[in-house]
Amino acid sequence: MENSTTRQEFEQKTRWQKIIAHPAWVLVAAFGTYFCMYGFRKPYTASAYADASFFGIDYKILLIIAQTLGYVTAKWLGIKIVSQIKPQQRISGILGLIAFAELMLLLFGLVPRPWNICCLFLNGLPLGVVFGLVLGFVEGRNNTEFLIAGLCASFIVSDGVSKSIGSLLLGYGVSENWMPALAGAIFLIPTLIFTTMLAVTPPPTKADIKKRSARNPMDANDRWRFFLKYAPGLIAVTLVYLFVTLTRSIRADFAVELWTGLGYRKTPQLFTQSELIVSFGIIIVIGLAVLIKDNFKAFSFSLLISLAGFLILLLTVLGLNLGLDKFYFMVLAGLGVYMPYVAVHAIVFERLIAITRERANVGFLMYIVDSVGYTGYIILMFFRYLVPSTDSVLSIFINICVCMGITGVLAIAFSFIYFFNKLKVNGSRVTGVASTQSIGI
Repeated sequence: MENSTTRQEFEQKTRWQKIIAHPAWVLVAAFGTYFCMYGFRKPYTASAYADASFFGIDYKILLIIAQTLGYVTAKWLGIKIVSQIKPQQRISGILGLIAFAELMLLLFGLVPRPWNICCLFLNGLPLGVVFGLVLGFVEGRNNTEFLIAGLCASFIVSDGVSKSIGSLLLGYGVSENWMPALAGAIFLIPTLIFTTMLAVTPPPTKADIKKRSARNPMDANDRWRFFLKYAPGLIAVTLVYLFVTLTRSIRADFAVELWTGLGYRKTPQLFTQSELIVSFGIIIVIGLAVLIKDNFKAFSFSLLISLAGFLILLLTVLGLNLGLDKFYFMVLAGLGVYMPYVAVHAIVFERLIAITRERANVGFLMYIVDSVGYTGYIILMFFRYLVPSTDSVLSIFINICVCMGITGVLAIAFSFIYFFNKLKVNGSRVTGVASTQSIGI
C-alpha cells in the first residue's frame, strides 16, 4: 500500500514537472506577466486630457514625457540591474516593482494637477525593469524565439487592450485622474496568477545550454568586454532599434489622435482589433526562426525580417497616398514597425550570444538598445515643442515612417555586412557549436 502511494506521488510529481516545463506553460506565464504590466502603464493614454496645459505644453504630452523619463531612467539602470540579477530574485523584483507602480497611480489620482505629473515619472521608473526580469525566464532555450515572440506579442496586444479598458472606464464616468489607478487595480489578481506560473518555470535544460549557451549574470568587466568586441555591429543594431522605437512609440502613445486623424471615431475596440492582427502576424513571422537550427542562419534571417519590416513601412505610406484603406494602413504600419522591433528582442541578440558563446545575456543587450531608444523618444517629444509645427500628429507620424524606413534599411545593410565578416573563425562562420568547457557544463 505504501509503495503504491509512493508510486502515485512520484507519477503526479513527474506529470506536474512535465506540465510546467512545457513551452505552452512558459509562454502563457511570460505573456501574461508582461501583459498585465501594461495595465499599470498605458491606460492613461486612452484619455485626451484636452482641457489642460501647463508651461505652454499640452498636459498629455507632459504626462507622456514624465512617464517615459522614468521608463528610460530604468532602462539605463537596467543595463546593470538586469544583467547581473540572480534568477531567484526575479519574481520578488517583478511583484515589488508593479506594486510600487500601482501606488504611484493612486497618488496620481490624489495629487492635483500639474503636480501629479511627478507620479507618472515614478510610475514609469519601476516598470522599465520588468521586461528584463521576465526575459530572463525565457532566454537561452531551444524555443526562445517562439517564447519571446509571444512575450513581445503581449505588449502589442496589451497596448491596445489597456487603452480599450481605459476608454471603457472613462465611458462609465471614471475621471481622467482616477482611471489609471482603477485600470491597474483590474490587473492585480491576474498579475499574481501569472507571476506564480513564472516562478515555478524550470530553468533551461542541459540540451538547451548545449545549443544556445549558458546565460550567466554579468559583472562590469563582462559587459564592457562584450560590447567593445562587437561595438560597430551593436551600434548599428542600436540605431535600428532607435528608429523603430520612435515610430512605435508615436503610434502607441498617440493612437487616439492617429485614428481620429484618419477619420475614425474614438471607439475602444479599434485599439484591440488592430493590435490583435499585428501580433498574430508577428508571432507567425518571428516564430519561424525556431525552425532554423543553425545559429548564423537564424541570425541572418532576423536581419532579413528587419529589412522587410522597414520596406513594408515605406510601401504602406505609399499605399496610403494611393488610396489604401486607412484601417489597414494602421495595421500594416504596425506590422512594419514591429517586425524589426520584435526581431531584435527575439532573435538578433539571442542567436548572437549562441554564435559567439560569450559570457552574456539578452537582458544586458536589450537594455542597451532600450535605453537609447527611449532616450531618443524623449528628445523627439521635446523637439516637437521646441520647434513648433502646425503639422498634425498623423502628418508627423507619416513623415517619420518615411525617414525611419530609409535610414533603417541602411543600418540593416551595414549590420549584415559587419557581422557576416566578424562572425568567422579561420575562414568559416561560427555555427554555435562549442566545447563543453565554453558552455559551462
